[in-house]
Amino acid sequence: MIKFLDIQKINHTYQSEIQEALNRVADSGWYIQGKEVASFEQAFATYIGTRHCIGCGTGLEALSLIINAAIEIGTLSKGDEILVSANTFIATILAITENGLHPVLIDAKPENGQLNENLLEQAITKKTRALVLVHLYGQCAYSEQIHNICERHNLLLIEDNAQAHGCYFKEQRTGSLGYAAAHSFYPGKNLGALGDGGAITTNDNILAQTIRQIANYGQSKKYFCDFQGRNSRLDEIQAAVLSVKLKYLDKDNNARRHIANYYRQNINNPHIRIPLPPDHQHEHVYHLFPVLCKDRTTLQKYLQQNEIETGIHYPIPPHKQACYAHFKHISLPVTESFHKEELSLPISPVLSIEEARKIVEILNRFPN
Repeated sequence: MIKFLDIQKINHTYQSEIQEALNRVADSGWYIQGKEVASFEQAFATYIGTRHCIGCGTGLEALSLIINAAIEIGTLSKGDEILVSANTFIATILAITENGLHPVLIDAKPENGQLNENLLEQAITKKTRALVLVHLYGQCAYSEQIHNICERHNLLLIEDNAQAHGCYFKEQRTGSLGYAAAHSFYPGKNLGALGDGGAITTNDNILAQTIRQIANYGQSKKYFCDFQGRNSRLDEIQAAVLSVKLKYLDKDNNARRHIANYYRQNINNPHIRIPLPPDHQHEHVYHLFPVLCKDRTTLQKYLQQNEIETGIHYPIPPHKQACYAHFKHISLPVTESFHKEELSLPISPVLSIEEARKIVEILNRFPN
């Protein structure tokens, strides 16, 4: 069986360094808000290209903390409208609604599933204050047009960079393009921990300080709470592991690109469509490699029978979820088609070309 994502094999690549890091934390006697977190935050901020990195509990909490803090400092207000990619995991939308703001869902581009910037301006109202931009599948969704729209309408740009660690827009990494960015270190991410974890990157000093306080019960110092905060902290063990894996992230992303290029050059089946790549290779880190098939269920079953695991990202779009029943009347045809047809092929730094060759050979025989 070719696994969809062999996390155990990925982590085994760095086993000795990870074990050393775990032992170091265990022996230190300090497990929360210590040297490991501080060291990782500094390294990740440098890597992304921002002044600040604040570790937190999850990627969802990272995005929610950005919005929460922006409300506390008066940059956003309850009831504001936030433009957001409709083709995304539900966490992106949850972060907006749980803070009392209104998501305005923007449909995707049919060629790659990323937010369609040509639909942005017609969705802007007097209440629109920000854009949450999702770099879905690991592909940069940013563009000069998006930059100009945000500038023209004075919109905050908040990046959901959960799937795009190491990705670029021109010479600048995603996660450093706007007001702030949310990152997830869920184990399956390109930079994955051994459990949950997240971070925020930003160049805004006031936002960074406010996020740190809110994430630590709202405290300015111990037992003195300026905000109604929460407990959302990256722990020492996860930070130590992430520091190990960060050193190899660019190498691992290049390995993903190598597999992706092989898929693109060799998959040849009229029943299977591959979303278009970006103009520049470094603008995609291939967290996922999606293909589209109108008979996805049969394709997935066929691959499973041939010992190839796949994933679906995602079977139900946010606006069709039961928890957002008030969105059910909205028509987002491109997003809906992606959620009906998308199937993710195996891709990782430890997937071999021989395994990719087998996947391609079997794909090209569908339906046999």
